[in-house]
Amino acid sequence: MNTKTALITGASSGIGAVYADRLARRGYDLVLVARNKERLEAVASSIRSETGRTVQLIQADLANPAQSAQVEAVLAKGGIEVLVNNAGFGAVAPLLQSDIKDMVSMIDINVTALTRLTYAAVPAFVKQGSGTLINIASIVAVGPEILNGVYGATKAYVLALTQSLQHELASQGIRIQAVLPGATATDFWGVAGLPHEHLPAEIVMNTADMVDAALAGLDAGEVITIPPLQDGAEWDAFEAARKALSQRFGHTKPGARYQVK
Repeated sequence: MNTKTALITGASSGIGAVYADRLARRGYDLVLVARNKERLEAVASSIRSETGRTVQLIQADLANPAQSAQVEAVLAKGGIEVLVNNAGFGAVAPLLQSDIKDMVSMIDINVTALTRLTYAAVPAFVKQGSGTLINIASIVAVGPEILNGVYGATKAYVLALTQSLQHELASQGIRIQAVLPGATATDFWGVAGLPHEHLPAEIVMNTADMVDAALAGLDAGEVITIPPLQDGAEWDAFEAARKALSQRFGHTKPGARYQVK
């Protein structure tokens, strides 16, 4: 592998497939990861013919530790410049209507697999002195009431991990970004149980527009990119308030409101 290669998970359709197209057009060779080999090959064939870039495929279910380990080994070896942690799925049903097996599977993909791939990639990034980590989160990371609670919790994890890694690694030449899409016109919604065609059209973003906005945010140096948020100053204010509040949590005594009368 050359030193300008991007590895993208969940690359057989939707957001991952658009990232593959856009990064190839930016001059990256690709390693594409997904479970569906036929769809993965279709994406790869289109990119090869349109861009001339080299595209390698890894058919893997990242919920399977042995298959995830194959991808981790590629990342740990070095030579990957960009990792897009995009693989994941969601749900819309509330807790009382959810199957615990489905929720655990969601955690396996959205949290555990993402963490394992991150831990494989980041040491290699540090060793080679460069690298970009893009984690696809969701607006439910800051709005957990919007959809299924476990899904919101997994994306809150992705947001917190990204912010922590930025704090740890910014001085080592590593670029870190979390992307928080809103409703996007992909198969995600159908898998979650609510096809996007059933959502109000005015809240659903085109997939290409979402990815192009996310890459514009990356180019601008954003750590957190929220494509549907119209006024970026609102996020800046939210973050400033959060950071200020986080400095007021250390004290020898509980707050006065908790004292026994």
